[in-house]
Amino acid sequence: MEDKKEDKEEQEEKLPTDTKDDLESQPEKKNSVDEPEPMDETAKEALETIEKMTEGMEEEETLEKEEKKDIIEAEEKIEEAEEKLEEEEKELEVEEKKEEEIEKEIQVAKEEIENTDKELKKAKSEKTDALEEEEFKDLKKDVKPAPKPILEAVEPDEPTEASVKVEKANTDEMTTHIFGLRTTANREDQVMSFLSSNVVRKKIAVHSIVRPHGMRGYIFLEAEKIEDAEQAAFGVPYARGVLPKEIQYNEIEHMLERVKKDINIQKNDIAEIISGPFKREKAKITRVDKAKEEVVVELLEAAVPIPITVKIDAVKVIRRDTDE
Repeated sequence: MEDKKEDKEEQEEKLPTDTKDDLESQPEKKNSVDEPEPMDETAKEALETIEKMTEGMEEEETLEKEEKKDIIEAEEKIEEAEEKLEEEEKELEVEEKKEEEIEKEIQVAKEEIENTDKELKKAKSEKTDALEEEEFKDLKKDVKPAPKPILEAVEPDEPTEASVKVEKANTDEMTTHIFGLRTTANREDQVMSFLSSNVVRKKIAVHSIVRPHGMRGYIFLEAEKIEDAEQAAFGVPYARGVLPKEIQYNEIEHMLERVKKDINIQKNDIAEIISGPFKREKAKITRVDKAKEEVVVELLEAAVPIPITVKIDAVKVIRRDTDE
């Protein structure tokens, strides 16, 4: 600044005196750059309005850019979500196919198991039938001929019948067969009682029921068809099933006793027990079961009458009430 002042002073000294005076008399001009000419109020307001509009437009452009950016990001996210959804759908389809294949395999396995069970049951049934048949044959070999009954037997020319007989009409015209029924050991009498009751009540075509002598766990039924024998045995306690193969009469003939005459024992008879733990005791007959060949007696010399069941051939009638 000092240099400029010095230069200015030197120039003034060089100028003529008149020129110098003119210059001094003129007012100093202001720098147009440093100090612009003042504007009127309208121009100022217009300028301010333009500036505000420019700022507003810049803000709007910024917002639009941000919105476009957000939209682009949202579209990208949507595309990613759609891609994931497609992948999940594909995976789901693959899983469904796998499940269908697994279900098919399970179904095939179930069918194989059912077929195997059927084959096993069939094989077991065949084996059981074969074992029962062999067991039955072995039992037949071991069975001794029936002893002669203590009571008087009928004439030999009379036909052999069963222990329990079920009356039916026109039996001579029908063809009958003999079937074996397995029972729980020592329950044969109870099974016979249930069978005879079933046959009478349901009118089943079973003509006789036989308990073979010396063979435990078996009863023979004379029936027209195996279905009749099975129907008679259905629901009977201690009955374990009808053997599938028919039995020939000559196979069991030696196990049967001939029909006995009417048992000459009546209720209220006085009898003597001739065998067993009460041998030589006198007793009164209170009930006679001809089917089971048993009698119920009460000992006469007992302080308290107690019913005792014994076989008919274990007692001998010594007196009747009508004889007194």
